[in-house]
Amino acid sequence: MDMRYTYNDIELAYSIEGEGDTVLLLHGWGCDRSIWQTTADLLKTSFRVVAVDFAGFGASAEPNTVWGVEEYTRSIEALVGELGIVRPTLVGHSFGGRVSILYASRNEVARVVLTDAAGVKPRRTWSYYRKVYTFKLMKRALPVLIGRRKAQMIIEERRAATASSDYNRATPMMRAVLSKCVNEDLCHVMPAVKAPVLLFWGDRDTATPLSDAHTMQRLMPDAGLVVAEGAGHFAMLERADLWHASLKSFLKIE
Repeated sequence: MDMRYTYNDIELAYSIEGEGDTVLLLHGWGCDRSIWQTTADLLKTSFRVVAVDFAGFGASAEPNTVWGVEEYTRSIEALVGELGIVRPTLVGHSFGGRVSILYASRNEVARVVLTDAAGVKPRRTWSYYRKVYTFKLMKRALPVLIGRRKAQMIIEERRAATASSDYNRATPMMRAVLSKCVNEDLCHVMPAVKAPVLLFWGDRDTATPLSDAHTMQRLMPDAGLVVAEGAGHFAMLERADLWHASLKSFLKIE
């Protein structure tokens, strides 16, 4: 069943399938709730499955200010309250993992499943910072040197060549949101996640590398790791057989 919920004047889309204790499915950046369809089909025989389109994705409206992980988490907390959900199980991929981690650090949850989840700030090299500060200097200096219009063309060409595909595809508002969220580190709240945690990771994930999973496993008191060999950042799709088997075992599905 497709539903709508208005949070701070922003319409969020979500769906509900099945009955029982609630599993909340939270997608990654650039995706929407449809990525969870096979997972929802597996879970809906035993649980009430709520899949959400985050603000700015799928059928949900964009935020009207630059949101960070905090604002996204508050929107999910508000939806959980609206639906009267008690102790949900959270399943988060990539960016959805960020929200799952922050949510579970301060709310009672039954279990948490994190697959190729974000939340550990990457270690930056000197080369990375040199590129960042060179670009910032260019944005300040070029309009003065060659005029605003020509400078803007050069800056956009440079941005398109060096930025991620997620950034290039995003609207101006969602670019600002991405820039804010991607730099947020959640390691400091991970020890507060007391519920059992399943970490499901592709060993070839380059977006959120396997080392991130080991960090989460070390920081979260009750976390176990399943490594999907040969899989990348979408391990739950690339190794669906292992993903489904792991979910059944962790969530005790007959």
